[in-house]
Amino acid sequence: MSDAVKERIGLLARLATGGVWIAAGAVKLPDPGASVAAVRAYDLLPEAVVPTVGQLLPVLEVVIGLALVVGLLTRGASVVSAVLFVAFIVAIASVWARGMTIDCGCFGGGGSDPDAASKYPWEIARDTALLAASVYLVALPRTRWALDNLFLAPRRASPHDPDGDTDPATIHDGHDTIHDGHPSHEGER
Repeated sequence: MSDAVKERIGLLARLATGGVWIAAGAVKLPDPGASVAAVRAYDLLPEAVVPTVGQLLPVLEVVIGLALVVGLLTRGASVVSAVLFVAFIVAIASVWARGMTIDCGCFGGGGSDPDAASKYPWEIARDTALLAASVYLVALPRTRWALDNLFLAPRRASPHDPDGDTDPATIHDGHDTIHDGHPSHEGER
């Protein structure tokens, strides 16, 4: 797969995952009490940390989402995203295994939901797909239209561009070099 295709896939992964995080966090921000109640409904965390997690989670979701959408600190945001998706998958699987029927609280809400068990497979599948996108971004953190490309060090060199400068006027193919629009053989610069 070419680097251009990988970057396009990465861009789509970044925008989709970031958009989901922003939406999930933004709907919870106005009502932190509901977010705390949703975290409490899972009955997984000690009560002493439930309010802190419930209040900070929406903020973290929005921050991760914004970082991914604009492509700033993409690798770090993707690592946090992947860890959160693993935690969410485990939490949903846990309530399903324990026979609990609660709304996941993923996009607000939370609490009892008599139809929740039928939604768990879809929620786990969705989070697994978003986890895969996050892992892809950890492996390929640089994508098109990302602020990382402006603020971080240049990309590492590829076999076709040993300087890592991505300047088409100096791309090297191993035999000839194009420099200032004129081909020359190695060593003739």
